[in-house]
Amino acid sequence: MEYIQSLVGILVAAILSENFILVKFYGICPFMGVSKKIDTALGMGMAVTFVMALASAATYGVYYLMLVPLGLQYLQTLAFILVIASIVQVVEMFLKKAVPALYKALGIFLPLITTNCAVLGVALLNVQKGYDFLQSVFNGACGGLGFTVSIVLFASLRERVDKAESPECFKGFPLTLIAAGLMALAFMGFSGLKIF
Repeated sequence: MEYIQSLVGILVAAILSENFILVKFYGICPFMGVSKKIDTALGMGMAVTFVMALASAATYGVYYLMLVPLGLQYLQTLAFILVIASIVQVVEMFLKKAVPALYKALGIFLPLITTNCAVLGVALLNVQKGYDFLQSVFNGACGGLGFTVSIVLFASLRERVDKAESPECFKGFPLTLIAAGLMALAFMGFSGLKIF
């Protein structure tokens, strides 16, 4: 029962109170760059979720099966980046063959998942919090789900704001930054949430 409560806590924290984009401010580059249309944002969110879950599983294995036994824990960041880069290359090749429209829509932001600090952040967070394998993969998947929720909500907000009338000095990126700031404030309100 306690283990299930910890998983529920991870789920709620990753989506709301510790959202990687809107609370921790990781992964801002794709958040601002790919959030102009809902379908593109959803595709990016699904790709990041897949990479985060897979990276969490792979980095857990690399850390506990290779780095810890050899006493090389200080190389975790470098090792995690190499693992994440490999996973992103596989995802990129898959999308290029299977979903070329999404591959083209994501453009330069797809390879940037490699350097997306949200993906690296979840891998490092799993080690820092001492999560076991299941908790690590679950945290990665839930972190990706939180990423997807944030980017899709922001994309829908941007689509509406682009059609609305606004003062000339706020049109474009200034209004986008204000909207992102207000969304971040709303999500930070969940940080006082006590779970179990």
